[in-house]
Amino acid sequence: MADRQTAAAPPPSAGRGGTPPPGTPATTPPSLADIDALAQAAVERLPEPFRSHLADVLLRVEDFPDAEVVAAMELDSEWDILGLYHGRHVGLKGDVPTGALPDVIFLYRRPILEEWCETGESLEALVTHVLVHEVGHHFGLSDADMERIEAAAS
Repeated sequence: MADRQTAAAPPPSAGRGGTPPPGTPATTPPSLADIDALAQAAVERLPEPFRSHLADVLLRVEDFPDAEVVAAMELDSEWDILGLYHGRHVGLKGDVPTGALPDVIFLYRRPILEEWCETGESLEALVTHVLVHEVGHHFGLSDADMERIEAAAS
């Protein structure tokens, strides 16, 4: 897991940038930047054919989805989604409309942290799972497709 940055002023023994010394327990939750670093590392571990297809896909980490996403996905709450792929999947890339926005994978920090606390799964594994799920949507897979793949791999 990546070192976490502290929000308060660092103690005198901490290094520059506020990172606690090795062996010191973190007292603040992982930041947006921490989740982004875990997600970027997960992208780097993907096989090359997948990484090259993701070159133009933006990765954004936000605390929660906005109200429009909550309404469009008919979610009960902003806590009900860990990630979202927004864009045209690979199979639809032939004729990109003029002025089309780039594809984006969103990861939602607060719901991910809630899931992390509830499951005890490592944060790195959870972020990787959510990222890979959204990458699956980039390749045109539905949630049902991915559930079948995961069940077959178990």
